[in-house]
Amino acid sequence: MKTVSTILLVVALTVTGCKKDENKNSGTITIDNTASPPNYTAFGLHVPSGKKVEDVNNSQPDVIKILPDFDVDYTVRKLYFACNNFNNSFIKYGQYGNENSAIQAFNNLKSFSNNNWKALGDSIKPHQVWLFITSDEKYAKIRIISTFTETRTGMPFPFAECTFEWIYQPDGTQTFQ
Repeated sequence: MKTVSTILLVVALTVTGCKKDENKNSGTITIDNTASPPNYTAFGLHVPSGKKVEDVNNSQPDVIKILPDFDVDYTVRKLYFACNNFNNSFIKYGQYGNENSAIQAFNNLKSFSNNNWKALGDSIKPHQVWLFITSDEKYAKIRIISTFTETRTGMPFPFAECTFEWIYQPDGTQTFQ
């Protein structure tokens, strides 16, 4: 009996101790450009893995980051998405008047054929829907939920934050389920 109990305990600990490192294909995330000296960097979404990562010195491809465009007095003119994959990676699918309209457009976006990709996701605002293409030509759709900016002591640029919903299509088709 003691041997059976020991075996069951070992099996139970092994099964519960194993954690799959599965990639996420959808979710809601908040990314920002929090300054962490000496590497002033951004925390973005690594689209293929679905993980929030710190992109030190723009070293990772396919990481969507939010960055501010600002005046010399730190007044933010606009926010934009950037990605270090050396491709034109963004298309603004639409700007909507309210959250419900944006949600409906995002949910109804099942396929697309637009190939007018831009290097930056320019002028990010709530109630927009964006498309993103990875360096290996797989796609994601993004719904902007909210944005936030402020001047913070000790940061060499304004703080920027963006919360969005996303769905990644890892099979390379331009069709979302």
